[in-house]
Amino acid sequence: EKGEQLLQALQLFREMAGSRVERNTITYIAAISACGKGEQWVQALHLFRNMADSRVQRNTITYNAAVSACGKGEQWVQALHLFREMADSRVQRNTITYNAAASACEKGVQ
Repeated sequence: EKGEQLLQALQLFREMAGSRVERNTITYIAAISACGKGEQWVQALHLFRNMADSRVQRNTITYNAAVSACGKGEQWVQALHLFREMADSRVQRNTITYNAAASACEKGVQ
């Protein structure tokens, strides 16, 4: 069922472009989060990286969604890379950021 929901979420995200509905930070967060819940960390990172190409500003919440998606995919190295990238990009970290990064590291140890 998670897989079907993920496919539906990504299909809606793709349809936005065809419908000339502008993708924004909120729509990217929803799509990245859906990928995380579906354990599709590669797709989540693809969407996250695509934000720059689409000229959509990344913020704390988009980074948190990407870090969380990496954690759920047991990609702790990638999660920490994003965590560090936030500082380089001058994006403020919050409690959720630290928790998502710590959770990713914990999953990497298992």
